Amino acid sequence: MIENYNRFRKNLPPRLPKKIFIWDETLREGELTPRVFLTYVEKVKLTKMLDDMGVAVINLGFPGLSDEEKKTVRRLSNESFQQARLVASAHTLRSDVDDCLGSGIHEISISSPINKLNLQYVSRTTKEQALKDIVDSVGYAKGHGLNVNFVLQDASRTPIQEILEVFEAAVNAGADQLVIADTVGFLRPLSTRYLISNVRKGLSELLKKDVSLSVKCHNDFGLATANTLAAVEEGITYPQTCIAGYGERAGIAPMEEVVLSLELLYGLNTGIDVKKLYRIGQLAEKSFAWPLPFHKPIVGEDAFSHASDSHIHAMLSHPLTYEPFLPEMIARQTLFYLGVHTGEQIVEDRLRMAGIKATPAQINEIVKRVRSSQENLDKGQMLMIFYQVKSLLREMRKGLTEEDFWEIVKKVTKQKPKPQKPS
Repeated sequence: MIENYNRFRKNLPPRLPKKIFIWDETLREGELTPRVFLTYVEKVKLTKMLDDMGVAVINLGFPGLSDEEKKTVRRLSNESFQQARLVASAHTLRSDVDDCLGSGIHEISISSPINKLNLQYVSRTTKEQALKDIVDSVGYAKGHGLNVNFVLQDASRTPIQEILEVFEAAVNAGADQLVIADTVGFLRPLSTRYLISNVRKGLSELLKKDVSLSVKCHNDFGLATANTLAAVEEGITYPQTCIAGYGERAGIAPMEEVVLSLELLYGLNTGIDVKKLYRIGQLAEKSFAWPLPFHKPIVGEDAFSHASDSHIHAMLSHPLTYEPFLPEMIARQTLFYLGVHTGEQIVEDRLRMAGIKATPAQINEIVKRVRSSQENLDKGQMLMIFYQVKSLLREMRKGLTEEDFWEIVKKVTKQKPKPQKPS
């Protein structure tokens, strides 16, 4: 009954892979959401559900961050997982690699930037030294039996020739997979396809073989899902995602959006049990203690909610008139809201379905009362409650105050900070 332009042969990208392996970054990138922290029990519950639903790769964290993080990653790696490969993150330091080795991990993601901006202001080193550190850490990890992923940070703002140079060096040092990171969400979908295509072509010419590629797209411009899909169109088989798109700043590509888009719009097999997408979104929301937007695609409370009189009337005739797929597919259901947008048509439909007969005058009176029940609400009181809730959420996210920080410094160093001039 409907046309599906997504399935037209000329609209299917020629490099589209047959199977996708979802790489989850919730315990690494997701926990970088400001003021968020996860208990060990919460991490176990999330990783177990991720594994159970078919996620291929799970990043357990960054052991080099602290002794506590290293202990947590070690404990998680000792849990029983049925499907997922377990990965830990590291910088280009042998000590970071050692921390991963000490955590019982068999796969590692070593990350580093190579462009001028990052070398000058973040790494504060030369390109030659950065390349040397990358080769050394990758070779060191490979020499200790680890499967190695090399992540090029800020690849989306790095010249292609420099990308090829560092990727060639990483592969020759032993890297098994290469990750292109759009670290500040700076690409458009067409730009993503251009970058992936040229990197793949360049690597093929340099290495005379195909290398597995992954992509990690940030959501600063709200394009993370679109860019991830564009990367898959160019043959990327390991898209990196996070439950509900949590993460630093605006987060990264949301797993549920990427998975359902690939499954339904492209007809690809992601290996994910989509019936568990909503449930794991709810678990992440509870664990992060930070609410998902109600209008968020797939997992938001209102993703399958309708208030328009004409929409509800049509939905009662056929559920796909105003929904792209049946919500039961992901263990959800359609919700109808009655209020200021309610009209006579929907009231007649609801009464007929309930076996109730009413005169036109009675229907008109019901409509008036339904509408007035919302119109007569005290908007001022609603706004007061809204801002109270918002204020409480801000309080939850404050963390340490400046005074708290300097009090800790004072106790540890026995020194008082010098007065700082206002900038």
